[in-house]
Amino acid sequence: MLRVGIESVDITPPLGIEVCGYFEKRIAQDIHDRLEATALVADDGERQIAIVVLDIVMVVREDLDKLRARASELTGIPGDHLLISCTHTHQGPATRSLFNTLRDDRYMEWIMYKAADAVRLAQLRLEPVTMGHASGRCPEVSHNRRWHMNDGTVLMHPAPGSAERVRQAAPDDPELILAAFASPDTLAPRWGFVNFALHYVGTPSSLSISADYSGVLRRELCHMMGGDFRTLYANGTCGDIFWIDTDLPPWPPVSPFFHIERVGKLLASEAHRQWQNLREWSDDPPLGAAWAEVPFTRREATPEQMEQARLLLEGPPQPGNREWVYAGELMLLAQEPVQRPVPIQALRIGDLGIVGLPGEIFVEIGLALKRLSPFPRTMVIELANDWAGYIPTDRALKEGSYETRLATVSKATPGTAELWTETAARLLRGLWVAT
Repeated sequence: MLRVGIESVDITPPLGIEVCGYFEKRIAQDIHDRLEATALVADDGERQIAIVVLDIVMVVREDLDKLRARASELTGIPGDHLLISCTHTHQGPATRSLFNTLRDDRYMEWIMYKAADAVRLAQLRLEPVTMGHASGRCPEVSHNRRWHMNDGTVLMHPAPGSAERVRQAAPDDPELILAAFASPDTLAPRWGFVNFALHYVGTPSSLSISADYSGVLRRELCHMMGGDFRTLYANGTCGDIFWIDTDLPPWPPVSPFFHIERVGKLLASEAHRQWQNLREWSDDPPLGAAWAEVPFTRREATPEQMEQARLLLEGPPQPGNREWVYAGELMLLAQEPVQRPVPIQALRIGDLGIVGLPGEIFVEIGLALKRLSPFPRTMVIELANDWAGYIPTDRALKEGSYETRLATVSKATPGTAELWTETAARLLRGLWVAT
């Protein structure tokens, strides 16, 4: 019989740490809600797999390998059976030096050590469960943020209602996927796992630490289910997906965390609704794990671009000038290897497929994997096991805009999306026929 456990640990940073996610430097002055590392461990009697999600913006492989090694040491779970991802809150600590923020090495060392505890604690909470899964829809908060404009360009976040907009540059993905784990005899809710494609929501209270909408979703779904129910949340492919519907007028003035609360509650409510309609449950779904390493090649700046960047940086600091910020980005990027291996991962829990991709993935990649997957339902999780920046489609790379401008956050070469899609689909097919 399947056994599952979920547990969280507190990874909230101290005040005074730099906050990542915008162009300007921000220093944390308040804590609105705590950040957590939440782990799910599943055991089918033959193997164990684990998924851990961190309430931070992203983490590179060099850090995550430390978490993976310690978690494996604590639990005995093989490293390639552990998927680690991030919720991408822009109200959390700087996990890497980029734009105008500096990484805190001491915090990153601590968080990788601490988060491994969540995996062991989840393993200690293992209990027999029956599993079901379902799909819901939250179209109100799933909108592609890239638009074709009248002047022929593609723009991220055009003004709501702007007459300059022509059409969205890519589709949305409003599917919310729920994996439900209940007591075998009574179907009493025990654990949940939710997946939805949505970037951060954000708040005008930019100096506050917050888990953003994912923290609200977890809190509210636990309240709805009652008892000691716990849940895990992982982002879908949302590199170009945002919550704002630019077809509608702007919202009237609201409290700083209004939209974070609103979006989290909407998603929790849909997950709760889908749980109540579940009819098919399985006591003994098989588990599986597959891992592949593929080469990731970054783009390189031209000699002319590097010379312009050097000249700009030789002058006085201009943190408010985005061209100056991007000049610094080109210098940081030049220190990275031109090619390195990145991991593509697939997991199986019964007839639910799970994919982990190491970047901020454009939605069309996730939609393609859902179509290609042999599983009846497939979660595609971004920011998993490494961070290679934005991963656009080849078409989007030609179209331009923020997510494609050369920087440490956007460096993928044409062909990356296709390679990752083909590799993940192959891993899913292998898991489907193997167990």
